[in-house]
Amino acid sequence: MFNVSISPHVRSQNTTKAIMRDVVISLLPVLAFGVYQFGIDALIVIAISVATCVISELLFELIAKKPITVFDYSAVVTGLILAINLPATVPWWIPVIGGVFAIIAVKMLFGGLGQNFMNPALAARCFLLISFTSIMNDFSVDGVSGATPLALLKAGETPDVLTLFLGFHGGCIGEVSALAILIGGLYLMIKKVISPRIPITYILSTLAFIVIINLVSGNDLSVNYLAGELFSGGLLVGAFFMATDYATSPITAKGQILYGVILGLLTSLFRMLGSSAEGVSYAIIIGNLLVPIIEKITIPKPFGCEKAKGEK
Repeated sequence: MFNVSISPHVRSQNTTKAIMRDVVISLLPVLAFGVYQFGIDALIVIAISVATCVISELLFELIAKKPITVFDYSAVVTGLILAINLPATVPWWIPVIGGVFAIIAVKMLFGGLGQNFMNPALAARCFLLISFTSIMNDFSVDGVSGATPLALLKAGETPDVLTLFLGFHGGCIGEVSALAILIGGLYLMIKKVISPRIPITYILSTLAFIVIINLVSGNDLSVNYLAGELFSGGLLVGAFFMATDYATSPITAKGQILYGVILGLLTSLFRMLGSSAEGVSYAIIIGNLLVPIIEKITIPKPFGCEKAKGEK
């Protein structure tokens, strides 16, 4: 007896809920350190962001009479990723606006999970950065404002590398501790939730292009400077938690490598030549938009398929 069925014929035991649960677990070290570093303000931003995303998705599905999907944790993940990309000092309405924009405008209006053409949380962050620039760039700690490590690097100073690695400095809630991010990223790779191709290619490409741009510009380079570029800002958190989003990253192996190189090039250009010290969010959003083209040129040809007569 043969079992006749439609594709897909190869199935995995992983479910959307299980994958999203692993992402939540991987974010716990990042979230915990963010709350430790910035205090109750960070916890409030995280809670409001997650609650807004979950409630926005639930209300949209109830009003549109669509199946309820909030129990798959995808809205929770969007809320957490949005929160780690916000300063702890933002007023409560910033994560509310960001959460509504991420879920309604970027996710649900395009068909829900898996149908969005860019990362919802990053799209919301870029929207907030453009709309509320001064608020989104306020990285004060204990009421004292100070330049972020990336801003210091752009000004020609080199912050202490150990401080950057551990995370005892200003910045967004989830981007300060390189150690916490690497622990979460390692968890995702061990659980095979993400492939190392995108994060490793992205990180190495960014550093390589930064070296090239500095050499062309005649600037001096040092190991501490490159370590500063690696451990500060959103490079690591973007590489492991945002560039690897299933819906907005290539599915082919070659495409993932090309995608990582493009992200590295864009990030280095934004950081080195742009007016802002950071560029990860914009680089990933632009990369998301290029994914259909990347997949088109990297998709493998079917084995044994011949070109039609007259086809080039």
